Amino acid sequence: MHFYLVAGELSGDNHGAALMRALQSQLGSVIFSGAGGPEMQALARPPFLEWTGHAVVGLWEVIKNYPYFRRQFQRVIKEITQMKPDAVILIDYPGFNLRLAAALRKKLPNLKIIYYISPQVWAWNRGRIPQMARWLDLMICIFPFEKELYEKSGLRTEFAGHPIIDELEKKRLPDASRDPLLVGLFPGSREREVKKLLPVMLATAKVLRERNPLLQFAIPAASEKLLALVERIAAGFPGCTISLRGAYPLMQTCSAAMIASGTATLEAAFFGLPYVLLYKVSPLTYEVGRRLIRIPYLGIANVLADREIIPEFVQNKLDPTQIADTLTLLIDQSEKRAEMQKALQEVIAKLGDKGAASRAAQAICRLVV
Repeated sequence: MHFYLVAGELSGDNHGAALMRALQSQLGSVIFSGAGGPEMQALARPPFLEWTGHAVVGLWEVIKNYPYFRRQFQRVIKEITQMKPDAVILIDYPGFNLRLAAALRKKLPNLKIIYYISPQVWAWNRGRIPQMARWLDLMICIFPFEKELYEKSGLRTEFAGHPIIDELEKKRLPDASRDPLLVGLFPGSREREVKKLLPVMLATAKVLRERNPLLQFAIPAASEKLLALVERIAAGFPGCTISLRGAYPLMQTCSAAMIASGTATLEAAFFGLPYVLLYKVSPLTYEVGRRLIRIPYLGIANVLADREIIPEFVQNKLDPTQIADTLTLLIDQSEKRAEMQKALQEVIAKLGDKGAASRAAQAICRLVV
């Protein structure tokens, strides 16, 4: 069988590669092509576009890169039309993939179109779900509450569980212990995020260190390129370690953290790390988003808990003193830490057991085989 997959970011590349391996395991001989990242490319045959380095976030960033994405949009449609795969699997990346699904359904009405890592339209545009039901043959969701939302529109939906459970279980350190004087700074995996959030995190760290000079800080850089940026922004800051060692070991050894909104917040929840969430984008992106978002929380842990278990500091509320006040409670008060860790454990339990990629592959096979 031939599957054409489209993922747009590194997280989607990881999920896509795991799904491809699961499909190989269940079907044997499989052909993969499409667009994604290096992990997916290693499992696919040419032509395959490695384009995750072009991933952007925010309305203004998308506008600036519009000509590039338009070219790739037309390229993908042309390839799918020529290749005639058994199914197209769209992985996350809703800004591109939902438009692609609509265009493909119009051009190739009999094509099987599958969406994996369901887009969070429940947060910003639930009215789009009936449209998606017309474009898609199968939605595979990763949060339990999503299944009912999609099925109400008549869209065939499967809850596979969250693939993060499999990925992070492999990263667990058997003998990890937390250093009560170590605080983690996780400014994100994109250059723009780091530029906006790391100065705020360092200003907060300065307040914390004035209160307790024994505190140490650590920043995991997501790439070589970001390492140079982080080192430049944090130059001369005392008691701060910067490395490419990776985020997961730090999440299991620091006592508390500041984390950019995104996948890292769910990863920290998995490892039981008490943290606060930080979010800042361009003013235009924020104003547009503020009018669209229909849920009270930004962090997925809070959405799953249906209450604010993680303090959120957003846009103009990124005040270093207030952030430091909240972190001080998590660092110094064991009952506050235990309360948050218990809530995080309950959130992770809602994401299902290991084997999400395998269950997703089974759902795909039931549709196309």
